[in-house]
Amino acid sequence: MFESTTPTDPQLAAELSSARQEVERLRLLLAHTSEISWMVDLAGPVGPRLSYLSPAACRLFGFAAEAGHEHDNPHMQQLAATLLAGLPARLVRLAAGDQSRRRLLREAELARADGVVLAVEIESTVLDGAAGRPSTLLGVLRDIGPRREQLVQQKKFASMLSHEFRTPLATIDGAIQRLEMTGSHHDEATRKRYRKIGEAVDRLLAMLDDYLSPERMASIGRQRQADEIAPAELLEAVAAAGRKRRLQLTARSVELPARLRCDPNGMRLCLDILLDNAIKYTPDGSAIELLGKKATEGGIEFLVRDHGAGLPADELARVFDKSFRGSNAAAVPGSGLGLYMARAVVEVHGGSLSARNVSESGTEFRIWLPIAAVAGKSLAPDDCSSDNSQTQTDYARGRN
Repeated sequence: MFESTTPTDPQLAAELSSARQEVERLRLLLAHTSEISWMVDLAGPVGPRLSYLSPAACRLFGFAAEAGHEHDNPHMQQLAATLLAGLPARLVRLAAGDQSRRRLLREAELARADGVVLAVEIESTVLDGAAGRPSTLLGVLRDIGPRREQLVQQKKFASMLSHEFRTPLATIDGAIQRLEMTGSHHDEATRKRYRKIGEAVDRLLAMLDDYLSPERMASIGRQRQADEIAPAELLEAVAAAGRKRRLQLTARSVELPARLRCDPNGMRLCLDILLDNAIKYTPDGSAIELLGKKATEGGIEFLVRDHGAGLPADELARVFDKSFRGSNAAAVPGSGLGLYMARAVVEVHGGSLSARNVSESGTEFRIWLPIAAVAGKSLAPDDCSSDNSQTQTDYARGRN
């Protein structure tokens, strides 16, 4: 690069020494940085050719990487092809005046010598020569695997934290809905407190969706996840999926409200679990019925009825216990967690899940969920205090 003779001009000698020091510093920098620096000669007689590749390439990919010898190494061929991908079209657009093609940033995948595929980021810039035409493609290549792993861990943490907040909030929300549904006789001040608690829960859930959801971390500005569903549509969606396994499956809705406030995925999971059990534990071809309707005690209920042999009486009380499997489950694979999970989800919503044998044969599982009463002014009974606590008269009458 430089002549070995020592110039007689002291100033020229000093400048040459300084230039050599700069070159050495640059060489050391490129040799020890984790980014892979590379250069492609665009004006050579044989077309675009990789003319420089920093030593970091050997450390990252685990193979000998020397610019100008890519034809002797299949790994180098793959690397050069990836760096030059899309170059002809890029140069054409640049020649047509599209300056957005001057500097590009893209992602790709490259295999190491041991076969492990790495995610990489490739940044490149087209430099013009003295004639004003593209002469050099200069760039860096970075391993973005650690960055992606960090994002995955961030999403996992956000998901865990969001779940830990949502569980108690859902319990509070379900309890408030149940109080509103059963508290039509409460005074206005008490019902106002219920609404304030419900609004506070809404605000906290909105904050979780805005700041702690994994989706939010990946896409700023995404709308809040739905927290309600049309119960009739939910029932029909579950039935449509179930008919692929049991043709003799019917679904019916009777006076269901237009919208049900709940976690849609959670309620879908509950109904899927109940229907799955009905299909697995009843003979092929037997009928299964799904019914959604207003409950006599208020709220709504979803019923899943089958026409199988029913449950032994001594197992009905244990069917929702964690890991419990009935005496008829020996030939059916499972973990005993499905019904336990379904009940947990329903109870978080302030509802209940129960099972009973019906007289004509078969089993009926019932999901009951509260529906908030329509707000309207009504006075509390005389024997109820302003904060809705029971008085001594209540206990004397044996009410609970």
